Amino acid sequence: MDDDAVVPAAARLVRDFVNTFEPQIDDETLTSPDRLRDWFVERHLVPAGVHLGPADLDAAVTVREGLRAVLLGHAGHRADPAALDRLNRALAGMPVAPRFTDDGHRLIAAGGTALDQAVAGLVDAIRQCGEDGSWRRLKACARDTCRWAYYDASRNQARRWCSMAGCGNYIKMKRAYAVRTGRAPS
Repeated sequence: MDDDAVVPAAARLVRDFVNTFEPQIDDETLTSPDRLRDWFVERHLVPAGVHLGPADLDAAVTVREGLRAVLLGHAGHRADPAALDRLNRALAGMPVAPRFTDDGHRLIAAGGTALDQAVAGLVDAIRQCGEDGSWRRLKACARDTCRWAYYDASRNQARRWCSMAGCGNYIKMKRAYAVRTGRAPS
């Protein structure tokens, strides 16, 4: 749905993490602690062979859905305050600290668990997005049943749907039908 060539790597990481669940078709990638570990290992957020448990999976899903709420806010919608509260509580339990090098800095886990390390990598990606201006371009689709995360590469950053051909067309057709029939869109 996005032209990945224009999506910065840090934004791609955050977007792809949020998209480990696709609400529209109820497709969950992170179905077990092992699947979560494998996802993190593939993206070099944790080393191979680490152990993650059910509580780690629950915390990761909480972070993911909180980030989806934030991205929904970026698209001009009201974010779920409960999801944001859960996100903030989860992140408070996974503190990060800056690490400086001769060529810059990054955020690393202040705690010692594998999940702390992985979430610190996600938080550092968000920091990078803030620095390169891509953070506000990460959005969640305006279609209630979709909520797919996407990168808005449009010049005016006013894109509202993950795909104009799919969700955008559906919403516009629904609005047009409502106007034509005199019914309010649901």
